[in-house]
Amino acid sequence: MILIVDYGAGNLRSVVRGLEAVDGEPLLSSDPGKFAEADGVVFPGQGSFETAMEKLRELNLEEPLKEHLSSGRPFLGICLGLQLLFDSSEEAPNAEGVGAFAGPNRKFQPGKKIPHLGWNSVEWRQNSPFFEDIPSGSYFYFVHSYYPVPQNADLIAGVTDYEEEFCSAIASDNQAAVQFHPEKSQKAGLQLLSNFVKICKENR
Repeated sequence: MILIVDYGAGNLRSVVRGLEAVDGEPLLSSDPGKFAEADGVVFPGQGSFETAMEKLRELNLEEPLKEHLSSGRPFLGICLGLQLLFDSSEEAPNAEGVGAFAGPNRKFQPGKKIPHLGWNSVEWRQNSPFFEDIPSGSYFYFVHSYYPVPQNADLIAGVTDYEEEFCSAIASDNQAAVQFHPEKSQKAGLQLLSNFVKICKENR
């Protein structure tokens, strides 16, 4: 079973459908106890950094999420679910993120259309099992105004150019998080979800 963390941050049905399409056995739940039972965890999200962190804490999901991350067990963060893993965000300077990785989230520089919305390419910076059979330069669907700046550059697994280069994916062993929406990214996105399901099954 793959747990999709439901903390009220966006419509998660497309994530459920995407995992179902690749035999991922998804369970959408806000029960903190389900982390221990899961083969892997998907942490999606859309919306406000501060509101999302408030909901995570209100539902007692932050600590089990941290424990899962520190365990090294399979994990996939999506969109806001990537940003929340870091310390802070320019969107809400007084809000603390999960802090699993050091670094802030920055807003795109003025002068371009914000949010960054639509299809854009991702250049891989790592050979990760998450990106197997997905050529570097493949296109994925984005919608965001902020992006993470990892203090540890070795975490950066993918970069995208939107008049400035930004980190669009991080990865380490069995864990990854992406700024784009694989569940809305057609063939390349489904391949990424399929790769994640394979990682989960191999680590049972």
